[in-house]
Amino acid sequence: MINLDDLSRKQLVGMLDDFAKNWLAHDGLWFQAVEKRYGMDVAIQCDRAAWEHFTVIEAKRIMKRHNIPQGSGLSGLKKALGYRLYSRLNKQEIIEEKERSFVFRMNDCRVQSARKRRGLLDFPCKPVGIVEYSEFARAIDPRIRTTCLNCPPDEHPDEFYCAWLFEI
Repeated sequence: MINLDDLSRKQLVGMLDDFAKNWLAHDGLWFQAVEKRYGMDVAIQCDRAAWEHFTVIEAKRIMKRHNIPQGSGLSGLKKALGYRLYSRLNKQEIIEEKERSFVFRMNDCRVQSARKRRGLLDFPCKPVGIVEYSEFARAIDPRIRTTCLNCPPDEHPDEFYCAWLFEI
């Protein structure tokens, strides 16, 4: 058994990145297997159902690990978004910050970028994203409302793939 205390910071960060990549690879392979067997519509339905629960589990673990109290509003959500597993893999930013809202953008998405490199169309993740971001935000604070501003299959500018408005 490996003792994590014996590993360097560089090794631990590398492991964290590997864990995130492995998780995302499994998610993608699972989706592709369902899509191959049952078609895209069923795969998206299954993905939505899985994300509806996973995103809440992820939010609660982040809140516990990083002392983010439930009901912590937009400040808690901003902090929690930075600790999501895919934040290690994707380039994201928070813009248009106001007292009662902010916009979260995914500027580089590992899944979408890989598809682009292969000459494929964007993955139509909007139905899953709506569930994922809405439930994540609601787990942080039930007062937060989530609006999808843009997400594939919507057209999007080159500088980002999706954008989400969070309001309280």
